[in-house]
Amino acid sequence: MAKALVVVESPAKAKTINKYLGNDFKVLASMGHVRDLPKSRLGVHIEQGFVPEYEVIPARRKVLQELRQEAKKAREIYLATDPDREGEAIGWHLAEELGSAERKKIRRLMFNEITRKAVLEALKHPQRIDMRMVDA
Repeated sequence: MAKALVVVESPAKAKTINKYLGNDFKVLASMGHVRDLPKSRLGVHIEQGFVPEYEVIPARRKVLQELRQEAKKAREIYLATDPDREGEAIGWHLAEELGSAERKKIRRLMFNEITRKAVLEALKHPQRIDMRMVDA
């Protein structure tokens, strides 16, 4: 069983990064965004200070179910989404969906290239999700 789960956005990245990491890691793809504002209603609670209400994208339910199952087995969860505002938001949505009870073990990996050196260096310096970027 893998000790750590690494979540990236694309299957191609997952396949490549999986080659760099050993059997102690399981690398899966989120396929991009997993949640969005509802399409059929406003999705923002105006009376509560404009708090957004997100829902799982129907096409991502199966992917999210697999990620949740693997997250339960892992000691650590690393979110290695793209290093931009959109990637940070995807990482935050994933952290929210993978469970608040597991939050203490969720970390953010930042790297700008998919190379063995960059990925292993990022694992040495995991970060937290930057809420300023998520809110941006």
